[in-house]
Amino acid sequence: MSQSTKTLGMRGEALAAKYLSSRGYRICEQNYRVRIGELDIIAMKQDVIVFVEVKTRKSLHCGFPAESVNFFKQQKIIKTAQFFLRQRHLEGCPCRFDVIEVYVRPERTWEVRHIQGAFEV
Repeated sequence: MSQSTKTLGMRGEALAAKYLSSRGYRICEQNYRVRIGELDIIAMKQDVIVFVEVKTRKSLHCGFPAESVNFFKQQKIIKTAQFFLRQRHLEGCPCRFDVIEVYVRPERTWEVRHIQGAFEV
């Protein structure tokens, strides 16, 4: 991953966290990393734990960012989320898997698209 791609991704994750906070989500963790995987954002809204995958793109030439969260990526996110829940003794708590797409427009503005319940266990 090039430095510019990494920087773009970090900027997208920061914007996604700000977006969620402005809509009443409490950010619990960002960039949760364990041996089996990574979770970009873990947030709470009311009593629901929300695991958020953030995808940032400069163009749509390769399709919508959420399309890159394929079945295998979903399974990895789910397994990592299950590990997080076990680690924190939160098994059985209601949870949801969202994807946030962040686009950088040609005029250098940013657009955020939040897909709630993007996939399920």
